[in-house]
Amino acid sequence: MKTRYSFGGDEHIFVEMDEEMSLDAFFKSLSMTEAVRAADIAGVTEVCPANASFQVKFDPDRIAPDALLAELKALEHAAEAGEKRIRTRIIEVPVFYRDPWTHETLMRFRERHQDPSGTDLDYAARINGYATVDDFITAHHASPWFVSMVGFVAGLPFLYQLVAREKQLQVPKYLRPRTDTPKQTVGYGGSFSCIYSVRGAGGYQMFGITPMPIYDPTQTVSYLRDFMVFFRPGDIVKWKPIGREEYDAITADVAAGRYEPRIREVTFDLDAFKADMDGTNARLMEALYGV
Repeated sequence: MKTRYSFGGDEHIFVEMDEEMSLDAFFKSLSMTEAVRAADIAGVTEVCPANASFQVKFDPDRIAPDALLAELKALEHAAEAGEKRIRTRIIEVPVFYRDPWTHETLMRFRERHQDPSGTDLDYAARINGYATVDDFITAHHASPWFVSMVGFVAGLPFLYQLVAREKQLQVPKYLRPRTDTPKQTVGYGGSFSCIYSVRGAGGYQMFGITPMPIYDPTQTVSYLRDFMVFFRPGDIVKWKPIGREEYDAITADVAAGRYEPRIREVTFDLDAFKADMDGTNARLMEALYGV
């Protein structure tokens, strides 16, 4: 991997670890952002991490752009040898696949889709070589996912599948974005899954919806009272398929302040994962469910 630095106007430096997403690129980016924060460089006002990159905002009246660039490059060597083990959370996220709300929406926008004759799941299953939609849904929820960044809109997580690269699902975005996407839609674009934190425009394929709010600016949802955004980079997600009855029950529990997501603390070791992906995922499931 060769790191690339570029200026963004007078107040930003963009640091790209690699042109494609990988867990190696993510961990190097994570190490560098932590090193930048720890260095407490005069004039740096914000560090914003992404999938395989990060951006630094700075005050050019306090530090010259070239001086900051030199500081960042000096930190890169330390980041290459940085920690590849993190203490994080694994979280169960219920998903109502093939729900009526995303189905109604995707049917309204078929003319913007690669295959207007079917649904988003029909298309995703076919291009990934699955015989049925049920087989594709199983592939989507069977293995855990890694939250590589949070953003684009407030609270929206991008999730990267914890399987070998040749097994990763890939589905392109719509040919033209929709002007509507239901809140809490579970979407897919490229090699990333996501959860739409708010209702709005979008171009990702729509697979289902979760009854679990992940963003609450009012901070009235019981588990979002301390902070309005639920996810953070490094979280691990296990999708749990549910039906309409369980969806309605969770929705009612959220409204009544009774719902608490299933969360367990875990350690994720990148080298151990690369050495034994199936074994690592099995241990994550054991930590989440105790079996």
